[in-house]
Amino acid sequence: MSTVLLTGANRGLGLEFVRQYAADGWDVLATCRHPEKADALNRYAAEHPTVKVASLDVTESTSIEALAERWRDIPVDVLINNAGVLSGGASTGPATQTDPGQEWGGLDAEAWVRAFRANTVGPALVTEAFLPNVRKSQGRKIVMVSTSMSSLTRGQPGFIAYRSTKAALNMVMRTLAAEVTSEGLVVVSLHPGWVQTDMGGMEAELRPEESVRRLRRVIEGLTLADSGAFLDNQGGVMPW
Repeated sequence: MSTVLLTGANRGLGLEFVRQYAADGWDVLATCRHPEKADALNRYAAEHPTVKVASLDVTESTSIEALAERWRDIPVDVLINNAGVLSGGASTGPATQTDPGQEWGGLDAEAWVRAFRANTVGPALVTEAFLPNVRKSQGRKIVMVSTSMSSLTRGQPGFIAYRSTKAALNMVMRTLAAEVTSEGLVVVSLHPGWVQTDMGGMEAELRPEESVRRLRRVIEGLTLADSGAFLDNQGGVMPW
C-alpha cells in the first residue's frame, strides 16, 4: 500500500487530499498545527483507519524533528508540502483582498519573516527531515504546493510577502531537485489553480475536489524528466 504525508491537512486542499487519497486506499499521514481543533479531519480519520493524524508545526524545528523521529520507519511515497499562509500578520482573508502589511507604504517586516518561516523555511525543513522516508519508498516524489502568484514573469502588484515566499519555495524545490534527482527522486512545485478555500475565497474558479483531482493526476504521472519543474494543475509548465 502506498503512503502520502501531508502538511496543512486540516482544511482546504489539504483536507481534500486526505479524503481522496484515503478513498483510493492509500495510507495517509495527515498533519496540522492543532489537530485537537481539526474537527473535520478528526471525524474523517475516525471513520477511515488508514488515516493517521499528528501534530506538526512547520515553523518549529522541534516539532518537525519530533514527528520525523516518531515516523522514521515509515516509507513515504509522496510528500506534499501543502501548509502555508497568505500573510504572517493578522489578515487571513482571501488573495482577492488586500493586506496592508504586504503593500508598498505599509510593509510589515515581522509578518513577512513569519510568512517566510511558514511558506519557505518550513517546507524545506519538513522535506529535509522526511527525506529518508521518501528514499525508502517506491513512489519517491516530493511536492511543494506553490502558486501562480510566485511567477516572476507574471509580476503584479500587492501581496509582496506571499509572492516572494512562494517564489523562494520554488527555488528550494529547484535546488533540492538538483541534489536528489540522480537518486531517482522527483521534486516539483505545483500550482493548484484559483481554488475555493479560506485563502482563495468563494469566488474562485475551482472547487477543492476538482483541483485535487487534477493535482493527483499530475503527481501520478510525474517522471524523473519533470523533476525541478513548476507545473500547473494540468501538468503544463508554469512561467516563472
